[in-house]
Amino acid sequence: MADPARSDLILVLNAGSSSLKFALFTPALAEHLTGQAESIGGPGRLKIGARSASCDLPDHGAALAAILEALATRGITASHLKAVAHRVVHGGVRLTAPVRITPATRSEIAACSALAPLHNPHNLAAIDRITALMPDVPQCASFDTAFHASNPEVALRYGLPDTAETAGLRRYGFHGQSYAAMVDSWSRVTGAALPDRLLAFHLGSGASICAIRDGRSVATTMGYSPLEGLTMATRSGSIDGNAVLKLAEDHGIARARRILNNESGLAGLSGGLSDMRTLMASDRPEAGFAVDHFVYWAVRHASSLLAPLGGTETIAFTGGIGENAAEIRARIVAGLHWIGAEIDPEANAEGQTALHSAASATGIYIIPAEEERMLAADALRVLGA
Repeated sequence: MADPARSDLILVLNAGSSSLKFALFTPALAEHLTGQAESIGGPGRLKIGARSASCDLPDHGAALAAILEALATRGITASHLKAVAHRVVHGGVRLTAPVRITPATRSEIAACSALAPLHNPHNLAAIDRITALMPDVPQCASFDTAFHASNPEVALRYGLPDTAETAGLRRYGFHGQSYAAMVDSWSRVTGAALPDRLLAFHLGSGASICAIRDGRSVATTMGYSPLEGLTMATRSGSIDGNAVLKLAEDHGIARARRILNNESGLAGLSGGLSDMRTLMASDRPEAGFAVDHFVYWAVRHASSLLAPLGGTETIAFTGGIGENAAEIRARIVAGLHWIGAEIDPEANAEGQTALHSAASATGIYIIPAEEERMLAADALRVLGA
């Protein structure tokens, strides 16, 4: 139950294509309560803290209503909120820092919906619902693409002519909130200063790598959309544009889009298995090949990022696979042995923060993903400014 005297909680909303996560934080960024609505679009499930219940969740509006109602039963209403912070996937070229939601910034987010059709409309739905229900509560937004706005223009531009036909076709990069949170929490988690050159792996159902120099992104593997880069749970990763055109010519654009985004990656290579834990436990040859493919392309892309980074002193893993799959970490580090990276098998098996052996020339760490905490911190900074 909320302390009725409190009016300083930050509600963080993180809308995905079929889920809506929330977290409540104090101004000291202590986690107060978390939960999520999942399987949105039909019979869903609402988890609040340790409790879970089935409920009908036809759309994101219904999911947010269910979350707010559940919070109200715990004594948490608009009067307890200092702000609502939203994760917005795409900020385009203009929204490159956290902002307070105003009619103007809302319009900018809406203008980016074509770039993230599975996410930005849901982000806007949550913003609009909060505006209607809690008009006096400030709202802020942070953008997944913003962290990579510091990439040089040569990294962001595709080799396309600058015409009206190609407007908006550039690399934006994603998982920015995860990488920003890693930079923000580094000293607190490791007890050491942020390294000058950091090769960061965000490995989960969506996967990417980021080259971070002096706390800023200088290159990343995802591009115009989250499809580019590594092999992922259901996304193909990088693929020749003419192969994409061939799929579209033979099967239509909608079918090609579904193949590339929903039926490829680990699922496509293994014959339907997209969860890394299931793949690693399977004795099917296709499952083993899918894991090999994931590791090979992670190492290959990581190696290519060392050039713009100018080498690295430190490697870090985050995300569901990055934090929990010891075998995957070990295999990726083994593939980077040529830069002097050497993992400590015992530390890796135990999932310790520091994973490098005494002989390693490269520090190797696990940094827990703290995207929601970063969103709350962003909101506090925006409101303070």
